[in-house]
Amino acid sequence: MLGVIVNVATVIIGSTIGLVFKKGISKKYSDAVMVGIGLCTVLIGIQGMLKGENVLVAIISMVIGAIIGTALDIDGKLSGAGDFLSKKLKKGEGEKVSVAEGFVTASLLFCVGAMTIIGSLESGLRGDHTTIFTKSILDLFSSCMLSASLGIGVIFAAVFVLVFQGGIVLLAGVLEPFLSDSAVAEITCVGSLMILALGLNLTGLSKFKVANYFPALVLAPFVCYLFELLGKYIPALA
Repeated sequence: MLGVIVNVATVIIGSTIGLVFKKGISKKYSDAVMVGIGLCTVLIGIQGMLKGENVLVAIISMVIGAIIGTALDIDGKLSGAGDFLSKKLKKGEGEKVSVAEGFVTASLLFCVGAMTIIGSLESGLRGDHTTIFTKSILDLFSSCMLSASLGIGVIFAAVFVLVFQGGIVLLAGVLEPFLSDSAVAEITCVGSLMILALGLNLTGLSKFKVANYFPALVLAPFVCYLFELLGKYIPALA
């Protein structure tokens, strides 16, 4: 768990630095930076989407994930948590939105991708933290920039990093068969679809309830594994 703990620490440190700088940035510049980060987030989403190998896996994962997420009202619960934290922190209405938005945006950016999954598996199976340490350095700078524009919600993404990456590390032996190269590619693709939606939200072009699609991240590797099994009998699904 050493690599995960280091990663969590870098997210907290980077977010704190960004929050300090945020206080000296006027709303005009903050809004401009927000759109810029939104456009960059769209780019990250598009790049990740192209790593998918089977569009049916993405479609099934997103559809079932959306049904589950909407039934559980994940987005609503996160927004409610953002409202609660904002009241505790005595922030205004605009900051309430930022808490939930910052948390969701940062959580996806920090936890979706091959580096997160492969690094966590290496850490759990072989005690090799090299990949996670490298990711931690990247997250240090990313969290700094994100919190400077999205606010304090970004720092709470450290909790998601701890749970998500820590879970993979602790369950590495069990999850390894389901996290083949193809499965990692599909997780990246599905996550990147959500990142694209987040980017559009940040630019103000849309208001997707992205958090409701979170279950798709968990479903993607299992749908991929099912397709690989069925592909032995139905080549078209392989």
